Amino acid sequence: MRIEFDRNTCIGMFQCVDEWDGFEENVDDGKADLPGAEETKDGVFVLEVPDGEEFEAEFSARVCPVDAISVFDDDGEQIV
Repeated sequence: MRIEFDRNTCIGMFQCVDEWDGFEENVDDGKADLPGAEETKDGVFVLEVPDGEEFEAEFSARVCPVDAISVFDDDGEQIV
């Protein structure tokens, strides 16, 4: 499973941070960070979700008020 985070869309509500430890609050920028993620040419951050953290990662995407987070299964199908 992989998670994609469009940081430019993020409005800094930090609900994702509350739901999954994969995200961190960046108070200076007023946005969340996804440490360890690789940035694509489009400015989207992509990270493979560690085993055992799938539920939390998926829930972090579900609570994002601006849909800045997407989750994909191993076949590339979007879950959230």
